[in-house]
Amino acid sequence: MFSLHPNRDLLNPKFEGYKLEPISQEAAVAHHPIQYRPSQATVSGRAPLSFQEAQSRIRHNHLVIDTNANRAAYIDGELRVVLVHVDDASLQPTFTVIHELPAPIQTSSSDSFQREYPSLAFLDAHTLFVSDGCGSLYVLTLQAAGPAHTQATYQLPTSGDASSESSLPFRVHNAVSLSDGTSAVLLSSKHIESNPETPSSPPHQGHHRPPSPHFDVFAARFATAEAQPDNSILPLDIIWRRRGTDVPLYVAHDSSQKTFLLVGHSAYEPVDAPMNSPYEPSADEMMPVPRGDEATSTQAVPARPPPYAWTQDSEELTIAFPLPSTTTKNAINVLFSPQTLTVIVRGEAAELPRYSAVRLWDGISPSSSFWTWDAQGSSTYGLLTLHLEKQHAGTRWPHIFTAGAGEEVSETLDPSQLYHIREALEKYTTSLQEGRDTSGLGLGSGVPSLAEGELDDEVDSTVGSTVCLTWVTEDGSSPTWTRGDTDVPFNVLSTPLPGICSGEVSLVVKHTIDGALFTLVSGGAGTWTHSSTYSALAFVLASKRDTRFAYHVDSNSVLAFEGGSADFGGNLYIYRNAASKATSAKQSILKIGGGAAGSVLGVGAVHIGGQAVVLCLCEGELVVIRDIL
Repeated sequence: MFSLHPNRDLLNPKFEGYKLEPISQEAAVAHHPIQYRPSQATVSGRAPLSFQEAQSRIRHNHLVIDTNANRAAYIDGELRVVLVHVDDASLQPTFTVIHELPAPIQTSSSDSFQREYPSLAFLDAHTLFVSDGCGSLYVLTLQAAGPAHTQATYQLPTSGDASSESSLPFRVHNAVSLSDGTSAVLLSSKHIESNPETPSSPPHQGHHRPPSPHFDVFAARFATAEAQPDNSILPLDIIWRRRGTDVPLYVAHDSSQKTFLLVGHSAYEPVDAPMNSPYEPSADEMMPVPRGDEATSTQAVPARPPPYAWTQDSEELTIAFPLPSTTTKNAINVLFSPQTLTVIVRGEAAELPRYSAVRLWDGISPSSSFWTWDAQGSSTYGLLTLHLEKQHAGTRWPHIFTAGAGEEVSETLDPSQLYHIREALEKYTTSLQEGRDTSGLGLGSGVPSLAEGELDDEVDSTVGSTVCLTWVTEDGSSPTWTRGDTDVPFNVLSTPLPGICSGEVSLVVKHTIDGALFTLVSGGAGTWTHSSTYSALAFVLASKRDTRFAYHVDSNSVLAFEGGSADFGGNLYIYRNAASKATSAKQSILKIGGGAAGSVLGVGAVHIGGQAVVLCLCEGELVVIRDIL
């Protein structure tokens, strides 16, 4: 994964910190009370709100930007679609209601799942897609003046049948023009089983946990001049559907490669097979059937060896994976977090380790854990050895992973079987403590001096969002150039600022304590380039406990917005990029939310009079920020 291979020439280990650059609050920030107030209330029905759904609502951006006309739009608490224009001279916003969505009808079937936030996306200056959060999608045609015209209304049936009485709540993420002249809208919804099994006992009885939810991502196709017959509600024309374990954090469309990019907590797999597909035995389950007078073989089939071996003492665990000796160090990806472990090895050999952010049985200390790869000698196999320091010394682990998270392998009770591994670790530990890798077997080189003695594994693990990349072509297939390591998780610190960065596909990725800016190369078949580095960005963001949005503007700035409330927070932190090899960079702070403004619900930027203007939609105000980009 690109996050593991930054350009070292763009890293600055001598960076010392950020210095405050004061910005006049009165000159840069203007608060404008709004009549049509947005709402954060969506909880409905009897279904509980999962952790993933709660998280996606926190990071949901209620404000969308029309880059073709430099205006914004949102939906207020009364389901009114509000268009926001900003005057070129005074930067004074005006609010116009262009459409009122019908109030959704609550039924017994719709009461069984939670509503989504109302959401919307501009296709161009004349077309706006609007979801009411209850299963209906409205295609609005914008007029030069006056209310918008409803071109068509669609629904996403819960059962996949257009005649279904209930529709599935979904969220609109993006609307794009496709290469065949049609358009597509990307939607997401919680996956609802069509025939859920009735549990024999209450879901929370004993130590049983409810099953983890899954979420579907849809691409729905629309013709450019499609008309709605007889005011009927039409079913969505779904091009493709993918399924993952969370709502996407970021979606984008690469027109040069005719592909969509989905950035989420896990890879999004195709949903093509029928729900009751026939069972297909694996190769090691096959046994020949005797014919005629043939006799079956009485020779025992050798058991498949376990994928790894492990042992432990009171303070640490040692896990050993046998790998072909031809495996290169660059083919090994190992990531530690306090609660999860990632081990992914690329290669052509069968049954190579692939553990993507698998939850461990108990916590570990990532900063004190490391791995080695030893393929010395003439052996066919080498050993990938993981050395994990327990977060709670003295706790004995019955397994490496939590139940159902990975294959259970019994502990190697005789530690002497791993003696040669432990002996080698003594040499490697000395190299690690000295901050250098004398073994050449993949040890790290310590941390920058800025973070020495100040690392906190629990706090550090919460910085950014752990995600994977999924590429999908416009017709729903996986691109032929998709690399095998796209499901390697990494931490995203920020995504492009909506509005002025809409044409760019880029991510700021956590690299130790830095933020590495990676930009997608146009026409590069999924190739990313490390174009810049925000030094110590992950380190400073770790101290922000209320960050709701984090966006970057190319290599210029990263903007971190606190959610804010009536009495707390609501600041905007601006981190500038440092000059090459500079020991410091500039930082600014502005008060945005809180007080009469309330919580920050949406962020975007427009170009007004040749300058970039940031718009912050709060519960009670629209905040206009100038001269910061």
